[in-house]
Amino acid sequence: MDKDIEAIGANCQYTYCNQLDFLPFRCESCKGTYCLEHRTESRHECPREGEWAAARRKAAGAAGASRNTNSTGGKPTLLTGTQCSHPSCKTYINTLNSVGVACQDCNRQYCLKHRLREDHSCATLVPIGARPAAQGPSQADKAKAALGRLKVWTKEKQAAVLPKPKPSTAATRIVVLNKLKQTAKGDEKVPIDKRIYLHVEAEASTTSSKLPKAEFWYSRDWSVGRMLDAAAGGLQVENVNNRVEGEEERLRVFHVEAGRLLGYAEKVGDTCVTGNTVVLLRGVGPTS
Repeated sequence: MDKDIEAIGANCQYTYCNQLDFLPFRCESCKGTYCLEHRTESRHECPREGEWAAARRKAAGAAGASRNTNSTGGKPTLLTGTQCSHPSCKTYINTLNSVGVACQDCNRQYCLKHRLREDHSCATLVPIGARPAAQGPSQADKAKAALGRLKVWTKEKQAAVLPKPKPSTAATRIVVLNKLKQTAKGDEKVPIDKRIYLHVEAEASTTSSKLPKAEFWYSRDWSVGRMLDAAAGGLQVENVNNRVEGEEERLRVFHVEAGRLLGYAEKVGDTCVTGNTVVLLRGVGPTS
């Protein structure tokens, strides 16, 4: 009977104890068996005290390093994550919460919302890694084309905007001049004695309508560039001179009576007189 009872539990291996315990404790450091009183390493004077705890800390550190290597280490940021390539989307992709979808046409990655071609305007994008487009015409070719356009205009269109023959009598000239002054518009701040009254027109390719025209007055002290800005505003012609570098979209002022383009820095009073006609042309200026 005593042997059957002893077979149920185990004796404490502490030197001065040897007590039979039905629920013995195992020490993971020295692998010994102990009773409730001597179960801790300090109570049974474990010869390998702290060995099991050190091994466990080492294993936990190795597991944490492995997780950091295989993940982004928390919430993605601009430095650690990848955002959807759509300009207005800030969704992080290739994460646990949002997968990324690669577009085979533009070679970019998008979130699920912008994965379709029409959702990210794929047709307007240049594919990443695509070869650069063929080089356009050289600056010399552009200059030749501009001069060619000006020559064609002066030959074929100049007759349409040339002023009518001047009246032969002084009385008639006064009537025509007074009519010009009555119909002309301009900046009211310009003194009357400094006003120059001009016929202003725009060549057909400059605007959507055919040769729109009007009469305006400008100050003789203004530069041609300032007069151009005022004329473009009066005729409602798009003026992008301050936003472009090349001559393809720039407006220029052509003086019909003088038969030449006026420079932006020239004075209106030095180049024009009341009754003259000027025409706004686009893309015909000299290259700089």
